[in-house]
Amino acid sequence: MDPVTHGLASYALTRATFPRAGRATLAGAVLAGTAADLDRLSAYVGPSAFLAWHRTFTHSVAIAILLALLLATTLVLIGKQKNDPIKTILPLFLIASLLHLAMDLSQNETVQLLWPFRPQRYSLDCVAHLDLWILLMFLAGTLLPLLLGLVTEEIGAKSKAPRGRVGAALALLAVGVYIAGRLVLRGNAVARLDTRTYRGELPRKLAAFAEPDTPFHWHGIVETERALYHLDLHLMGASAFNPDSSVVSYKPEASPALEAARNTEAARRFLEAARFPKASVEKSDTGFRIELRDFLHQRDARSEKQIIAVIETDPNARVLSQELAWDLPINK
Repeated sequence: MDPVTHGLASYALTRATFPRAGRATLAGAVLAGTAADLDRLSAYVGPSAFLAWHRTFTHSVAIAILLALLLATTLVLIGKQKNDPIKTILPLFLIASLLHLAMDLSQNETVQLLWPFRPQRYSLDCVAHLDLWILLMFLAGTLLPLLLGLVTEEIGAKSKAPRGRVGAALALLAVGVYIAGRLVLRGNAVARLDTRTYRGELPRKLAAFAEPDTPFHWHGIVETERALYHLDLHLMGASAFNPDSSVVSYKPEASPALEAARNTEAARRFLEAARFPKASVEKSDTGFRIELRDFLHQRDARSEKQIIAVIETDPNARVLSQELAWDLPINK
């Protein structure tokens, strides 16, 4: 998810579990809950670094635990936590760091959760990258208690209870229920995709991905023997969808050049991260140019850049060059 949502989630967690925490402890918890997204800076190094760092080891349980330990130890050593003991701030920072992983795990993008023990990437695919509903819930849980506190102070009422604790707890609960509900809806979307045939072919692989506008709007990707399909799904009521009206992209025919490209190091690294890899083969002056893209990112023109693998071969399928490069959106 976006850093703002992660920051609000860590703030809500602190207010709900440790409402009298000092400012340094609160800042440390927010940092613990957002630091994993520093891997986005790898984009400035280049596409190869971005592919290696983004949502990989920084989004693992091992690094989350290490980060919580480092932040808690640093806070104690510099003496900024004052009356907040280490036995309190360490669990708080650990939960904030792990909450980041749990929220990102629910997204459409994958995370390398068990690095360095397992290279597999995991995703629940039930929440979009920027979900305004989640953002609004956290904002409400944060801002409404502050506004109510100002009102009660204005009319002279005083409360000894920590301000914002109930609102923060309710926001966390609401987000948890919301994500659980979206997970159920994702199962319904996958079931609808799996019951159809696609231009006479059965699905070999399929997935449903959350859209940000409404929990009942999803987009599906289906891979068959010959093609890849993008489909819009609306789960409200008994609305049907027509597989024949989907956006279809046919796979290239097998060839020595394509096989050689798939065996390169650039392709191997790309295929480890791509959810639905799609190859294109074109003739060039020197032989063939093969590009590998993730079909998941091709349906909509997006503002952010995506990574592709580009391999050049000669007419005899000998690899001349290979690289990971940025694939700029079509609509510039």
